[in-house]
Amino acid sequence: MENINKQVEEKLSNTDEKKKEQILADFSVFINYLSEKVELGEKMGLSEERIAQLAEKVASHLAKKEEPKNSEEYLLQRLWQVGDKDQQHMLAHMLVKLAKDQN
Repeated sequence: MENINKQVEEKLSNTDEKKKEQILADFSVFINYLSEKVELGEKMGLSEERIAQLAEKVASHLAKKEEPKNSEEYLLQRLWQVGDKDQQHMLAHMLVKLAKDQN
């Protein structure tokens, strides 16, 4: 599990700025990207709980280090900021479910 956490951290730190801008510019592109990553995680055998934990890491990173590019991202960022740990965890689960619903 620790290895996956390190991979997530490295991926977030090393994401090409242009690609990141393309992903974050449009909410539907972001959800489709997240959907692909959730599907990949499931193919790797990760549980929904583990995928939600990884989604928490990504959401926390985005909330702290990225400016929202649209109203949907702004809403997610504000919900993340005002939520406690349990609420953030639930929001991560909801994002995973939203991403899975894209398939």
